[in-house]
Amino acid sequence: MAKSSKLVAAKKGRVLMVRRRRDGLWMFPGGRRRAGESDRSCLRREIKEELPKVKLGALKLWKEVKAKNRRSGRKMSDAIFLAKKVSGRLKIGDKNEIDKAVWRKPRGIRLTPTSRYIRDRLFPRRERR
Repeated sequence: MAKSSKLVAAKKGRVLMVRRRRDGLWMFPGGRRRAGESDRSCLRREIKEELPKVKLGALKLWKEVKAKNRRSGRKMSDAIFLAKKVSGRLKIGDKNEIDKAVWRKPRGIRLTPTSRYIRDRLFPRRERR
């Protein structure tokens, strides 16, 4: 099992992103798994804590990522889920952790290493001709 779970939700060419209060970095919403908790239930709990008005449809496991950050040396272990249906207002629940939530294009912003990895795999740059 992964140590944390992340959500990737896309709508009209934009993805759901949240900004961490402590360093201003953007990330896909989610968080750390608690003891005895499945990756899927972790994600549902984290979304309820971070964005309490958001309702998730069915979740599909896209990939489990186990990697090491080349810069910091920190190990990443994430279960990445895709949601086809997401509804509700982007009201922040945990204001100590997150200060903003938006639907936006995933380029042109400072991302956490895990979110950068996810973005680069799911939303690769188009080749210029």
